[in-house]
Amino acid sequence: MRTTITLDPDTLTLLKKEMVQSQVSFKRAVNDAIRRGLAGGPPAVPAELAFMPFRSDYQPGVDRRRLQQLADEMEIDEAAPGTRER
Repeated sequence: MRTTITLDPDTLTLLKKEMVQSQVSFKRAVNDAIRRGLAGGPPAVPAELAFMPFRSDYQPGVDRRRLQQLADEMEIDEAAPGTRER
């Protein structure tokens, strides 16, 4: 069916971004957006965006970029126990 719609500027910007990211036509982007909106479900994730979780030997909260600082602090604690505030 052919119809005319008036889009708000922010909606048009979002639609154009979707067209570029999904590499689809204006018509397809509008129809997909309406389907997602009316279905009420989560947005579809393209297969190329699927990823495998990263498995790490570090516990949550350990910043691997600051391990040398931690090693330095532990060395100071060994050399002079009880002199550092926590």
